[in-house]
Amino acid sequence: MRWMWIDRVLELVPGERMVAIKNISLAEEHLHEHFAADPERGLPACPVMPASLIIEGMAQTSGILVGQVGAFREKVVLAKISIARIDRDAFPGDTLRYTATIERMDEAGASTRGVIERLDLHGQGEPEQIGRVDLMFSHVDRNRSGLAFPEHNFVFGESFRTLLQSSGFAME
Repeated sequence: MRWMWIDRVLELVPGERMVAIKNISLAEEHLHEHFAADPERGLPACPVMPASLIIEGMAQTSGILVGQVGAFREKVVLAKISIARIDRDAFPGDTLRYTATIERMDEAGASTRGVIERLDLHGQGEPEQIGRVDLMFSHVDRNRSGLAFPEHNFVFGESFRTLLQSSGFAME
């Protein structure tokens, strides 16, 4: 995985729940075009975190949670986005909190429920829920197609391992 859309894991309850955060920074290149200033129309720049990347942050949080159940031996891939609702924009300077909960887990895969909140870093209020993303994951080695996949875990790689370790969670 080349792009990480979570910065730190705050909580990991194996087989149940994971909480991660994403700090949105104007240093992120994608924000400069989403949405750039339009001087011809008199519009200032309005950098907004794309909803697709917010959803990817939840997919990474949920995928780590699902993969951890099998000690990352299974190749876990996103199979379906059941619900994706982003109700509010997220801007540079915001911190997003992703909370993923396993709803169902079996040998074929898992389904998760995800809540996305924008944190109030000034301590003046409660976190604001800005979205919900429910996902389904598949264990690709248990697919019905009969196709074989490479032995290395192509979804959960060294970057996620480093993220968990730097967040204080021991790896097996």
